[in-house]
Amino acid sequence: MPYANFPTQALADAGLNRQHVFNLADLPAAILAPLGDLNDFRQLILLGHGGRHLWQCVQASGITSEHPIDDYTVSTVNHLFGPILPAGSYRIVYPWDVPIGLQSLGKLAGWHHPTPFMVGIDSEFGSWSAYRAAIIAASDFCPSEAVDRGNPCAACLDKPCISACPAEALAGGQFSLEKCSVYRLQPDSPCAHGCLARQACSVGAEHRYETAQIAHSYSRSLGMLRSSTRLAIS
Repeated sequence: MPYANFPTQALADAGLNRQHVFNLADLPAAILAPLGDLNDFRQLILLGHGGRHLWQCVQASGITSEHPIDDYTVSTVNHLFGPILPAGSYRIVYPWDVPIGLQSLGKLAGWHHPTPFMVGIDSEFGSWSAYRAAIIAASDFCPSEAVDRGNPCAACLDKPCISACPAEALAGGQFSLEKCSVYRLQPDSPCAHGCLARQACSVGAEHRYETAQIAHSYSRSLGMLRSSTRLAIS
């Protein structure tokens, strides 16, 4: 059966304003390996967001679960793709299902360039974007062309992110997870609920997340850091 057009605008209106369609046949084997049997599927759809609109949509949805952004994203994907793809013809593999290489897909899409503070960046949204869903589908959507906006870090001479890190975790341009983690776990750490290095970067500053979204994301990572530290010393 023919497929309806890809729901570009509906996804953007829902906050998922970064979209890329890959043909599975064009993807590296290392990316495909965790996905298992792909005989019934032809494409992988990568969805993300840049800026504040997704968080505003999540808040407006009234979802108050432990993982509101993930739950909202999954609900949105099913709402928009369910009517245009036959039953059983797509499967959401992220979030939650398999350890897919999101950054590798982001690099292929042109969304991701590395930063000293270990968050992907591009010249449009800066570091204020994230991967939200990966879907494998038996679809025939038009595959996307990779974007190429260049790496803004390559042209940055001052590197304010390095000097803004109070833990000196970026000294010399090499990220130290140990220094970062130890500093975040200190009582009343200014890095507990937000990364000062990331916030010092001026690229895409107009898209910077709302304070509540930053606190939500970093509170989750802080909780995981505390849990892993407790396990390591138990």
